[in-house]
Amino acid sequence: MDRIPLPGNRMRCLVVGLGIQGKKRLKIAGPEAVYTVDPVAAGANYRRIEDVPLNEYNAALCCVPDDPKPALLRYLLQNGKHVLVEKPLLGKDRGELEELAQLAEKKRAVCYTAYNHRFEPHLVTVRKILETGELGRLYQANFFYGNGTARDVRNSPWRDRDLGVISDLGSHLLDWTLFLFGRPAGELQLWSCRRCENLAPDHAKFAFPGDLHLEYEVSLLSWRNTFRLDLWAERGSLHVDCLCKWGPSILSVRNRALPSGRPKERTETLEKIDPTWEAEYAHFRELCRQPAHNLANDIWIQEQLGALRQQMKS
Repeated sequence: MDRIPLPGNRMRCLVVGLGIQGKKRLKIAGPEAVYTVDPVAAGANYRRIEDVPLNEYNAALCCVPDDPKPALLRYLLQNGKHVLVEKPLLGKDRGELEELAQLAEKKRAVCYTAYNHRFEPHLVTVRKILETGELGRLYQANFFYGNGTARDVRNSPWRDRDLGVISDLGSHLLDWTLFLFGRPAGELQLWSCRRCENLAPDHAKFAFPGDLHLEYEVSLLSWRNTFRLDLWAERGSLHVDCLCKWGPSILSVRNRALPSGRPKERTETLEKIDPTWEAEYAHFRELCRQPAHNLANDIWIQEQLGALRQQMKS
């Protein structure tokens, strides 16, 4: 079955999985969400996606644990449905994700892995600044992403496993790297990996050493939710403190004083409700008009996470 087109602005989507993310997606989709699917959640219209009539929907928002994602996407893409799936999308190997990419192309269906932080306003501005070349040669970027969900994760058997915080929050940072800088040169190095409260890692540091040196720190032990990006370059620096959802979010751009001295600085502060979910849904709807996929990013992220997994074992 080929994809069902979207006449005008019409979307008829399923929300698959009614956990925290699924409820957010359901709210954003509004009347365009025609059915919900969940094996256990009260109020779901269907327990199995196979029971939903195929002619009743043309897209699905998949908010399910990691392991069932590839099989679920395979079913949807084979039936020509557009798919948004929560990050991270990890297959048993590279070939499984490549198969999904080929299937999406064959069926002319969207396969979009959702990294909603790409739509964070200050990060969008940072990308625009970098594209102007205002800062000159880039030297180093440090990312920190932390929250206080260690206990919640420990109480969730499907989350407190494998790479833990590295795949959960670290995948966001790797995606931000692609968004802002493209694919870095060199090999990703695991600097530290700790299990303070959980079975899986709940704190880690890793890096891409190189001409553009990239450092990452992720934590489930940051009792106040925190995001920070510091970027140093030839003609100045950029600093982002906090995400909109935790607000206020502050962007500082500093222009270097030569030969030395206090730089000129401009700042922008945002205090607003998290805009990324609506922006990403609008982006997904637009993709459905010109079907595409971003699975090349998922393949790269999976390879980096695999490299970190191997280093954890050694």
